[in-house]
Amino acid sequence: MKFAILSDIHSNLEAFQTVLADIQSQGVTQIVCLGDVVGYHANPRECLQIIRDQNILCVKGNHDEYCSGEADLPGVSPRAARAIHWTRRQLTDDDRQWLRDLRYTQTVANFTMVHGTLDAPERWGYVFDPLAAAASFAFQTTPVCFFGHTHFPLVFMHDGAAVRGGLYSQFKLAPGKKYLVNVGSVGLPRDNNPKAAYVIFDADAGAVELRRLDFDQSLTRQKNLAAGL
Repeated sequence: MKFAILSDIHSNLEAFQTVLADIQSQGVTQIVCLGDVVGYHANPRECLQIIRDQNILCVKGNHDEYCSGEADLPGVSPRAARAIHWTRRQLTDDDRQWLRDLRYTQTVANFTMVHGTLDAPERWGYVFDPLAAAASFAFQTTPVCFFGHTHFPLVFMHDGAAVRGGLYSQFKLAPGKKYLVNVGSVGLPRDNNPKAAYVIFDADAGAVELRRLDFDQSLTRQKNLAAGL
């Protein structure tokens, strides 16, 4: 089976549609999403509706949680908080309930899905280094776990003795090792590459490929300005 693995769409309809068009040419069996469908950009309902209409399996991200509730947002940046409050006003009660019902983790085929970390997925920790990766590896029961949240594509590998990590474009899983793979962000990349990011995972071949795509950033910016974001 071949999977398209997305994360951090963040209401960016232009980037999401570009990624979906590319997926159609990749012979994908199933699309899954690692959370943060909403937040930051101007099309939360449209992006959420696509996820729901296509029955895309999704886990909960921190912005999905924030935007589906009414709680205060301590520790959230002013920019993010403005977008969250704006997004809350756009979503229907049904949208919010769908987001609230999402699980923090899911297991599919031979991989695990999580937005942040496996050791405490509900606390929205970040994995940028081998030490943080090691905490997730302690809870990982599958050969590979895909995650998002940092918007920065990285891979960490645990060979039973040590954890190593770094950048990647494509690689194959090695027997007896575990992998923790960040798939980057569809709608809000933060790795100094403005292209939308997502991963194709060939579960039968154990092959992981990071794909980067140009999208209409000017239209996204125009929509954000019009919305006051």
